[in-house]
Amino acid sequence: MGEKKSDAVDSITAQWQRERPDLNLEAMAIIGRLGRLSIVAGRQIEEVFGAHGLQRGEFDVVAALRRSGEPYELNPSVLADTLMLSRAGMTGRLDRLEKAGLVRRIADAGDRRAVRVALTDRGLDLIDQLITEHVENETRMLSVLSAQDRRALDRITRVLLAQLESR
Repeated sequence: MGEKKSDAVDSITAQWQRERPDLNLEAMAIIGRLGRLSIVAGRQIEEVFGAHGLQRGEFDVVAALRRSGEPYELNPSVLADTLMLSRAGMTGRLDRLEKAGLVRRIADAGDRRAVRVALTDRGLDLIDQLITEHVENETRMLSVLSAQDRRALDRITRVLLAQLESR
């Protein structure tokens, strides 16, 4: 891919190498870059959501409902578990999304004491437009990599994530 460009992680590891030449800092550099990558990519992803008046967490709720398939309804507890949120955190997101007209709470046909959360027509239209823009944005971010490099990165991150999640 050409010559390596120096970055902020190189500066940090160079300082540590000067102070602690006994340490192998390869892992620190890789993890540091993954962390910075997550922050920088996250900002660019959130810009797309923000252009539609959503925060990342609100996008996650609307996207989970859309992915669930017709009739695009889920129990709030299932949504919270899917998104690894507390029930209170989910309630706040649902309140904001309901106020924006993107979801509605409806009585559960099987249990009148329970509610389900459903996408509104407006919510469905928004998520269908937004997911297209989101995928295009992520594709653009990775376009600097060749197809071979993208496949290698996918394989490597899968292995690393599986190992770290198993602990």
